[in-house]
Formats: sequence, structure tokens, C-alpha cells
Amino acid sequence: MTTPDVDGAARFLAGNARVLDRRRFERLFSGGDARPVRDAVAAFRNSDGGFGHALEPDGRTPASQPAAVAMALGTLDEADAWDEKLVAGACEWLAANAPAEGGASFVEPTIEGWPRAPWWEAEEGRPASLFTTGQIAATLHARRAEHRWLDGATDLLWRRIDELDDPGPYGFRGLLRFLQHVPDRSRAEEAVERVGRLLFDCDVVALDPDAEGEVHTPLDFAPNPDSIARHLFDEATIEAHLDHLAGSQADDGGWTFNWLAWSPVAASEWRGSVTVDALRNIRVNGRL
Repeated sequence: MTTPDVDGAARFLAGNARVLDRRRFERLFSGGDARPVRDAVAAFRNSDGGFGHALEPDGRTPASQPAAVAMALGTLDEADAWDEKLVAGACEWLAANAPAEGGASFVEPTIEGWPRAPWWEAEEGRPASLFTTGQIAATLHARRAEHRWLDGATDLLWRRIDELDDPGPYGFRGLLRFLQHVPDRSRAEEAVERVGRLLFDCDVVALDPDAEGEVHTPLDFAPNPDSIARHLFDEATIEAHLDHLAGSQADDGGWTFNWLAWSPVAASEWRGSVTVDALRNIRVNGRL
């Protein structure tokens, strides 16, 4: 069993990661306080209550974007640095900028003219994204938040689950995280069986830990032992993917990602983010 080099990861983060991910690491692995994480997240906040400024490294507009809001709220939750004022402002931004059907788009038109990954394109009509909507709604439900945006997003996600066909790998990730935390547990347990069947029918999960390319693994859909989708995968498969994750630490101490590195700055920022993610996932599964 490979054991990650945590000290090596700390040195990698010190030399390569942004303050946000250094503070995440400090909080999660070195007994750091929650306040610096909160302050690091707040540095990406806009006066409209949303978050931008490349908090999500692939979208480098200063303007508020749903993916940046998702990352902001997820980071506050992960570090137990929840801040009601920041959250309330984000919810108000979400409500003011929701698509007609509710929820959140993937990319807002304010990305135009700014550096961005090739897939960061605003869709005509601003449809709701299952990925961003699911991620944000899940975090708010996990924290037992209440807001009119969350009510509408929850209704939207249930409707989309009832009509689900092939939402793509990121759509599945958003939906499964939503089902992990939505308060209606009996409905969630019923829904995950149908969503789980589609996950395999649509062939979006790579069961081979050595699969190459931009693949999505069981740990992307069921990262924690208590994940609602964990029962979809046998123990041997999970263990193999944990072995692969732990063994994927690079010689420089960090982890990397399997999607297009379109910008040196974005690539460096993503490596800091996924390095903390990897260590967190390894630890929560009892490997650290």
C-alpha cells in the first residue's frame, strides 16, 4: 500500500500553489484555523455577492461565475469555515442571475473577452447546468441553509432526475452530490438506483485505474466511504483506485489532473487544488 509523502506535498504547495490551497492544506492537515481559509475565499468575492477572479482556475474573468460560487461554498464547507454573510451574498447573486428554469448556468456571458479554457463558453439561452446547480445545492443542503434560490434549484434537480437521459460525466457528478445531501432521504435513495444504472449505461465511469485520458473514476462519483453512490462499486475496485491515487504523487510532491492544460497559470493553480483534494480523499478513505 502506497503512503503519500505529506511533507513532500507541503513543500510542493509552498512552492507552487496559491494562498487559498496553502491555507486549505494548513487547515485540513496542520491544525490551522478556519479564519484564514474564509479570508482567502473572500478575496475572490465581488460586490454583487458572487465570486470570480479565477477562483475556478479555468474561468479567468473578474466577474462572478456559478463555478466560482460552487468552489467558494465547497471550500468554506470543507474547511468548516462557513460564513453566513458570504453565503447569503452568494445566494442573492444566484437568485438574481438564475436561468429562467432555476438553478445556475455553467458559464455566464461575462466570460466573453477574458482568458478561459476552450470549454468555458456561455450557452445560448443560459440553460441550467446539472453540475454547478447540483454542486451548489448540495453544499447548501449539507449546511442546512434556507434560501429561495435553493428551493427552486432543488425542484429543478428533482425534475431533471425524473427525466434523466444522459447528463454527461459532470452532470452525474452534480446530481450524485445533490442526492448525497438533499433532505428527502427516501427519495434520494430511490433516485440513486436509477441514476446509478444510467451511470453505467452511459459508460462514463472508468473502472480501470490505469485508464488514460480525461476519464472519470469511481472516486469522482463516490469519493467518501459514506457516499450515496459508493455501493455501486465493489470494494476491490475502490481499493484499486485508491492505490492508484496514492501512487500518482509526482516526484515534485504534487498531484496533477487529466484534462487539458490550456494555460501555465491555470495548470499550476489546478495542481495545487487537486493536490489538497487527493490528500483529503486518501485520508477520508483511511489511507493516511
